[in-house]
Formats: sequence, C-alpha cells, structure tokens
Amino acid sequence: MKKIYFLFLLCAFSLQLFAQENNIHCYPTNWWVGMKHNHVQIMLYGKDIGAAKSYQIQYPGVVLQKINKVENKDYVFLDVFIGSKTQPGWMKIAVQGAEGNSAINFEIKARRNGKSKEYAQGITSKDFMYLIMPDRFSNGDESNDRIAGMKDQSLRRDTVYERHGGDLKGIQNHLNYLEQLGVTAIWLNPVWENDMPNRTEHGYAFTNHYLVDRRLGGNKAYQELIDAAHAHGMKIVQDAVYNHVGRFHFTVQNPPMKDWLNQWDTYTNTNYKDQTLFDPYASQSEKKIMSDGWFTTEMPDLNQKNPFVANFLIQHALWTVEEFGIDGWRIDTYAYNDLDFMNRCNQALMDEYPRITLFGETFVHGVPNQSYFCQNNYQVPFKSNLQAVTDFQSLWAITDAMTKDFGWTDGVNKLYTVLAQDFVYKDPYRNVIFLDNHDLARFYSVIGENVDKYQSALCWLLTCRGIPQLYYTSEFATTGFTNPNDGLVRLDFPGGWKNDSINKFVASGRTAKDQSIYHLIETLANYRKKSSALTTGKLMQFLPQDGLYVYFRYDQKQTVMVIMNTAKTAKKVEINRYSELTSGWGHYINVLTQEKGILKDFSVPPYQTFVYELQSK
Repeated sequence: MKKIYFLFLLCAFSLQLFAQENNIHCYPTNWWVGMKHNHVQIMLYGKDIGAAKSYQIQYPGVVLQKINKVENKDYVFLDVFIGSKTQPGWMKIAVQGAEGNSAINFEIKARRNGKSKEYAQGITSKDFMYLIMPDRFSNGDESNDRIAGMKDQSLRRDTVYERHGGDLKGIQNHLNYLEQLGVTAIWLNPVWENDMPNRTEHGYAFTNHYLVDRRLGGNKAYQELIDAAHAHGMKIVQDAVYNHVGRFHFTVQNPPMKDWLNQWDTYTNTNYKDQTLFDPYASQSEKKIMSDGWFTTEMPDLNQKNPFVANFLIQHALWTVEEFGIDGWRIDTYAYNDLDFMNRCNQALMDEYPRITLFGETFVHGVPNQSYFCQNNYQVPFKSNLQAVTDFQSLWAITDAMTKDFGWTDGVNKLYTVLAQDFVYKDPYRNVIFLDNHDLARFYSVIGENVDKYQSALCWLLTCRGIPQLYYTSEFATTGFTNPNDGLVRLDFPGGWKNDSINKFVASGRTAKDQSIYHLIETLANYRKKSSALTTGKLMQFLPQDGLYVYFRYDQKQTVMVIMNTAKTAKKVEINRYSELTSGWGHYINVLTQEKGILKDFSVPPYQTFVYELQSK
C-alpha cells in the first residue's frame, strides 16, 4: 500500500514539475467556495497549452463546463462551475499534451472570516481619505529597493523620473501618524507589478494582475498593511486600472487573440473628448477614438468588448477584494473604459460585496459631463451604475473661489453654482472632494502660496458635502506644478527615509507654517469624526455676496456654520440674514480655536474662513 501511495505522489510531483518546466501560469490563481460569482473562467498560459488533446478536472462539486481554445496556442480558457457544496482544497487541472501530461494545482479556498463583515466596508461621507503614492511615502524595507531581473533598476532620489524606494512597509510603519491626523481611509496608487523599463513609480502600467510589485514588498506586505490598517480602524481603497495595461504585460507581448487589445491600422491616441460619449450629435468615429484610442504607446488599450478580456478583469477585481480584504475602489480613467463593461464589472462587485464603494476618476469639465458617468437623474439611453466620482467640478470651483475676484459667475459664485447642481446626482454625498492629487499641481502653488487661502480651502474640504481626500504631504502646504513634469508633484515625504535631514512625521521636524496647517487639519478631521452634521448632515448654502460665502451643515443634533471670506477686504456677517438656521442658537464655539462667544454680527478678515458650531448657551 505504501508503495502504491509513493508511486501516486511521484506521478503527481512529475506532472506538476512538467507544468513548472513548461512555465504554465493560471489566472486567477485561486478561487473560493460560497461566492455568488461561482462560474469562473480560468486562463491557462504556457507554451502550447492550448494545443493539448484534453483537459480534465476531477474535484467534488466542480464541473468543467467548456473548453475555449483561442487563436494563440499558448492560451486556453476553461469555464468552471464551483458548486455550493464544494469543500476547500487543492484542485488539479490535468492536461494531456502532445509531448506529455501536466497538472496544474488550483486552490479552492474558504472565504474570509466574517463573509465581508470585516472588509469590503465601503467609504462613506464619515471618512477622511488620504492618498499615498507608495514609492514616494516611506522606505520601510530597503531589501526590496531593487529586484534582480526587473527591467527598471533605477533608485535615485535626486530625480523625479526614477524610483525612490518607498514601499508598503513604510506606510504600515506610519499608521499611527495617519490615525493622529484623523485619517480613516487610505487610497493607494496602484500596487500591482509594473515591470516596465522606466517611470514605474506611479504604478499605472500593470504587467501582472496577480502580483503586488515586489519593490513594494509583494503580496505578503500588502496583506500585512491591510490587516494593520484595519486594526487601526482605517480602510484601504485600491486603485483599479481597467482601461489599459503596460506594454510589457504578458497579454500584450504574446496576445491570446488579435482583438485582445483595441487595435488600429496605425497608432491612434484617444482624443480625450468625453463629450462624444453623450453628445446626441456626436460622430461615431470620434466616439470610438475617445473610448478605444490609447493613452500612450506604453499603455495599450484593452478591448473590454472581448468577453475573455471582460472576464479576466472582473474576476481580478473580485479576487482582489476576497484575497486581501480591501474596502473600496478608485477606478482610473473611468470615461475611457467601455461603459457597458464598467456597469457589468461594478455590478459584479456590488452583488458580491453590498457595502463596497466604487468611485471613478472623471477628469472632465462640467457638471453634466461628470455626472453622466455615475448614478444620476437623467433620462438618457445609457445609465451608469457607478456610485460616485472624483469631484473635479468642485475642485475647479474652489480654485476659482481662491484665485478669481467675485463676479456674477466668477470667484466663489462658481462654487455656489456647482453645488447648486447637485440635483443631477443620485447621491452627491458619495462624491470624493479634493484639492490636489498625483496628476495635479499642488493646490498651495495654484493659489500663489497664500496661507490664509490655503487654510480656507482646507476648511471647505473638511466641511463640505462628500468624502474629503487629502494628498500626501498636503498637510504641510507642499508646493509643485505638473509642468514640465508630473514628478514634481510626487516628491518624497520628508522623514520617510532613514537618512532624511528633516522628519515631518514628528512636530519637531516641522516649520511653524507646517505645524499651523497640520494642526488645522488634525483639529477639523478629528472633530469631524464626532460631528453628525459634517458627516451625515444636510447642506444649506446662501447666495455669496461680494465674496462672502456662508453655508451650514446641520441635522437634528447639531448645526455647523461655515463663513468664508474670499474677498481682499474684511466683510461683515449679519446673522439675521441666516435666521433659517441661526434662529434658536445664541452662542457659538469656534471649532479651530475653541473660542466661545455670543452669536451676533461680526467681521471676517480677508481670505479667512471660520467654522462655528452653534450652541444654545
């Protein structure tokens, strides 16, 4: 009996060794029992794997329903059903080829404990989100700064064009700092492998969907960071990129089929014109260029109309949530994806994880443009199911408020007008509001490095409707423009490297200006955690007058009054004008200074903003 068992093990080992020697890869790398998405399409990739004579799966509860052979013999796609009574374990995919047999191990796992109660929590208006570019935040593990065999071996902090060595361990090391600042959710620029020759610091050119970049610490470091963040009461938002991959992705170097990518007779760049997607008079050819044109020659455009591509991307999204326990998605270049595909992908995630949050990057101009791409109240042929967007329109508006003189449509009137158009959204409180990010000039530079204006904008960020997002180091009024290079807005966090002469993770390393801005954010963000008015309350705004803009956040428990003076001169606030919400309140407490006073007419200095919690006594 022992001899037969030994021969069985030797045979199994030989089959698996054959698979390894032929470099056969399996995507997804595993799946789970008890998932609603129980029909899984497994991509096998390896030399001539698609030319095999037979493919067999013998595992209780699992059915091989269809074998899809495609143009490229290095691929085969297996449609597999995983029944509800299937038990966790290792399933073997047996392949009989012309030159021998092989077996690929495929693990079927038990789902995470709690069945998404402790993960996929979603990001809400109660959260304060902090955006980090991992390569530029902190180097927690110098052993992964360079990885042998990877194409980009750069490691130079004296240039913005190359890698600097930040990683996931570095972020984990500073969770206490983020918690103290008031952060409740962390959005990371992409973490997946970017094995490209250069400019790999940003992470948006995937070369493998199932490997966290080893220079960031790999899959293990990602899981450790997520677990640690959850232990600190913080959530993790992952950056999803469906529209394109890196030029060195294996499906680009060796495509499964001719239409895996959006192919053109000659290279065709997207026209970046989102209007073509909803314009009733649009040219179909220009609409196609918008959706199917490429961003750059380095980022080939995926053909999401191809069902195999769609399955590959959707399954990876589901796999990521279940494998690592992330809480939400920021979806890159949302308008450039096939929108029908995006609806299908979004729905798969929402069906599996009802609390998860999905918000898309909508780098467009105009409220109608932006709202078209998320859940809205329009009666139009295409209806998006995306929950929310990155609210660029409010960004352009707060920028006008801080940089332009007051006018009928200019200055702070632009901000009032944009918010007045919230009726087009199903839920504008889910939109993500921000002052800058990795693709934009630092807001402090945009407003001419005026501290009063910057503090006013931060007060707006943390009191307006929506989910506030802060870009790393913005708590110190960091400067930088994207021209001539976007790397200039992706500088290192001072103190994130062991030999840094300045360490802004601690108060002693900050200038007086740094500390004043940090303190404002820390105070408002932590106040916000306990404020029902700022997190779930309603918004009421009053018409701006001569640069003075007043709005309220309120509910049955609390009323917060925000007074913003965007003018060059002091402005008088006449309390009776706001009696709809000031009536019944006789006193206030200044949230930032803790100063208390009687609620009566008062003056606001130029470019300053006050945040008052109204009180009866």
